[in-house]
Amino acid sequence: MTEVVDPVEALARQLARHPREPLADSPTPLRAAPRLSEDLGQEVWVKRDDLTGFGLGGNKVRKLEFLLGRARADGCDTIVTFGALQSNHARQTAAACAAGGLRCELILTRAVPRSGEAFEHGGNLALDHLFGATVTVVDDDDDAIAAAIGTLHERIDARGGVARWVPPGGSDAVGTLGYVAAGVELAEQITASGLTVDDVVVAASTGGTYAGLLTGLRLSGIGSRLHGICVYRDAEHTRDAVEGLLVGVADLLGTSPVSFDEILLDDAHLGAGYGLPSPGTLDAMRLFARTEALVLDPVYTGKAAEALVARVRAGTLGPGVTVFVHTGGAPALGAYPDLDLA
Repeated sequence: MTEVVDPVEALARQLARHPREPLADSPTPLRAAPRLSEDLGQEVWVKRDDLTGFGLGGNKVRKLEFLLGRARADGCDTIVTFGALQSNHARQTAAACAAGGLRCELILTRAVPRSGEAFEHGGNLALDHLFGATVTVVDDDDDAIAAAIGTLHERIDARGGVARWVPPGGSDAVGTLGYVAAGVELAEQITASGLTVDDVVVAASTGGTYAGLLTGLRLSGIGSRLHGICVYRDAEHTRDAVEGLLVGVADLLGTSPVSFDEILLDDAHLGAGYGLPSPGTLDAMRLFARTEALVLDPVYTGKAAEALVARVRAGTLGPGVTVFVHTGGAPALGAYPDLDLA
């Protein structure tokens, strides 16, 4: 008799083959948002990945479990990563390295055209220093970044260090495994709750969160549409990143990649660019805060919420439940004291 293998169990076995450092408080809750749902006229539930609990939480903690696991297995003593000045990924990486006894080197770029004491010294950047990371700030320029990388290579080599170089957002195939695991977790919660989930909405930046969620949901048998709201680059560039990660993570799992036809990306709410909220972003932040006490940030979750609200108003979401994936980011609010949130 042929053994019938549960797809979720099979996927869990594949994930267990990869080194993993326990960091996140998981599973994170999937909660109803009744007052928000009443306001919108659409049933919305929220996957609270702002409550991963480590280094003030956020989605990158899930990626770092696998990234640090691989780094330690490879004998690395240093994690090097990149981001904008107020990067949530950088903050969570600094926290993970502090707890794990690893050196953390951050190369942060002035990629967002904002200035002021709070933006240049507060928010996530202050936390990077608090967690003990070595921070190098450079202009958002290829030559400046290359020079910083060269200097850092020399410094690590001089002390005989072994570094794991992690791309922005932790979005390589190994980091994406963290959101495959999150996709499995969400699939199990959807099944256990008995909800009919037509749509899932999440911010999409460097692509790892989106590609991992899509893979985890599909391999777990959940067919809900996954809408990636572009907050970093346009849909074409984001799609290129997602496609590459779908192939890379499938290779690590020994599966076929999810069909590229499943990718749904929307850059209509990118606005003036990364880190620059529009009036609609601030409206969505107020709505989520005043109905559910959910604190969104102006870079990622605020824009994703703006897109969710716009889609509800336009009637383009299915009649079933919509799940909003809250990826965190609230610590960056301190770097935006000029936002009118009243």
